[in-house]
Amino acid sequence: MTFDAATIAMLKLGVWETLFMTFTSSFFAYLIGIPLGIILIVMDKDGIYPVPWLQRILGLIINLLRSVPFIILLIMVMPITKIIAGTTLGAKAVIPPLVIASAPYVARVVESSFKEVDAGVIEAAKSMGASAMQIILKVLLPEAKPSLLVGAALSVTTILAYSAMSGFVGGGGLGDIAIKYGYYRYQTVMMFITVAILVIIVQVIQEAGMKLSRMSDKRIK
Repeated sequence: MTFDAATIAMLKLGVWETLFMTFTSSFFAYLIGIPLGIILIVMDKDGIYPVPWLQRILGLIINLLRSVPFIILLIMVMPITKIIAGTTLGAKAVIPPLVIASAPYVARVVESSFKEVDAGVIEAAKSMGASAMQIILKVLLPEAKPSLLVGAALSVTTILAYSAMSGFVGGGGLGDIAIKYGYYRYQTVMMFITVAILVIIVQVIQEAGMKLSRMSDKRIK
């Protein structure tokens, strides 16, 4: 294969589509996942506002959604994708299934970050008469910020991996290029190039997440 202007333009478009799918989906996944994670931790039997039965039901629904392999979910929600995006092909069409698949994952990551907050800090806030909302906004979120940033980096890279799988159904991006050219046309060089670009993107996201986490961690200042 030759790296002419058309090939370079195709790779540039693939990078753009991959970043568009990843970060747009991550944004909406966090819009849904953060409130879900807060509900899970607040309504836990030892939480600020315990409602164990509701927390268990919500946790079961989240676990069920997380259990469905993304490639299967991608096909299952095509009718919903068609309604929302108006098409089932291209980068835009991958966003609805990406959000559905990643929001439950984000919720569990957020829940895990909140569980790392020292219970003594929460008890101190309660003893000073802080409301549940004040504890969430002024205690849980600030104290869990470093862990939330690390979790965000992990979540975004997971969503990036999901977006690459969407190439099997014409989802666009680097995954689509790798499958069309690297797999179906046996262009091994193209496969390696797309994988290398994906690895670089993952490393940049992870490094940025870790750096932001260290900057926000008051324990190491």
